Amino acid sequence: MVPHLVTALTGPINELEQRILESTPVIERWFRLEWMEHTPPFYTSVDVRNAGFKLAPVDTNLYPGGWNHLTPEMLPLAVQAAMAAIEKICPEAKNLLLVPENSTDVFYLSNLRQLQRIFYQAGLNVRLGSLSNDIKAPTTIDLPGGESVTLEPLIRSKRRLGLKHFDPCTILLNNDLSAGVPGILEDLHEQYLLPPLHAGWGTRRKSNHFKAYEEVSKRFGKLLGMDHWLINPMFNQCGQVNFAEEHGLECLRTNADALLGKIRRKYKEYGINEKPFVVVKADNGTGGMGILTVRDAKDIDALSVGTRERMATVQAGQPVHEVIIQEGVLTNERINAAVAEPVVYMMDRYVVGGFYRVHAQRGVDENLNAPGSSFVPLAFEQSAQLPQPGVKPGASVPNRFYMYGVIGRLAMLAASYELEATDPNAEIYE
Repeated sequence: MVPHLVTALTGPINELEQRILESTPVIERWFRLEWMEHTPPFYTSVDVRNAGFKLAPVDTNLYPGGWNHLTPEMLPLAVQAAMAAIEKICPEAKNLLLVPENSTDVFYLSNLRQLQRIFYQAGLNVRLGSLSNDIKAPTTIDLPGGESVTLEPLIRSKRRLGLKHFDPCTILLNNDLSAGVPGILEDLHEQYLLPPLHAGWGTRRKSNHFKAYEEVSKRFGKLLGMDHWLINPMFNQCGQVNFAEEHGLECLRTNADALLGKIRRKYKEYGINEKPFVVVKADNGTGGMGILTVRDAKDIDALSVGTRERMATVQAGQPVHEVIIQEGVLTNERINAAVAEPVVYMMDRYVVGGFYRVHAQRGVDENLNAPGSSFVPLAFEQSAQLPQPGVKPGASVPNRFYMYGVIGRLAMLAASYELEATDPNAEIYE
């Protein structure tokens, strides 16, 4: 099923699509030069929102789950990208250790099975090593469709991490370290740990990412001769917030009000008849938790006890003290009348596929990464990698998906900048 793209027939998105298509050689060369200077994250997924007048990433995940939502047609691209990534890191690799979240949810485990399949076809023996204290021996869990995964207990020697009779060259985390970095992952020698530990939510901050993305979007906007706001969600940040004790809410209200004012001015500039809103999120990972939509700064004074409790903690029960206040981006995409947003999946520097996150109970200005969401593959007859020049904007699904892939890669490049800036082992030059 090809999703129906409900966007304005004319306006900035179609102009942006046209400009991107006309500039494809310039864009691809620009990315090529950037990747000569910067290292892409090992794998990335990016949530993109298409408002019809604006197209922007709203979240960038460096430990993406959901690989099971990629269709079989997308797997050859993923396998090729996995080969390219491994060749750069450890060309002689034969063993890959995949360290997952402590979850036995069958959908999450199906994601692990898909990753195993991709890396197996890329020429690696792949086994799953669990951080959970409950896994004391190899444990096989059956999945829908007759497949299964086997979780094994990790074994740590003085210098290396592995499994019984399994010594990997590369360790791939599919665990975002929301609860902090376990000691078993620290101080490894002659093993590649991907992504690096400082990519986990114990260290990482969304505000750092979107600061880097703003820099990338300004350079890209200059390259294409356009206003970078069309692809960039503005944001503010507040530290020292305590929702449970109502501390720091003044900072939140002031910054939300200032950002709403900026958005109103942009809407006026572009003749947009929509009510601006901002989204308040925990600055460290959420897993879809701790998210609040604000349409008027006064609403912050009237937060219910239940809302404050919901905002006070995120994944792994971590307390929220820092928040990002992000410009809300409407989603104008629908599948069977349900609100949808594209999620772009990348490995190394390549777009390998994606899907639509769909939520029938959510509005166009609400978070869709919530219980009740479903997933529809980005179905297309031709490859999303190959745009069709000369086709009218908005009429070609591959062209629209190519544009989503460009935005996804811009967010991935910003993640690369972000990881370089926060690398504790980077040399500091005076």
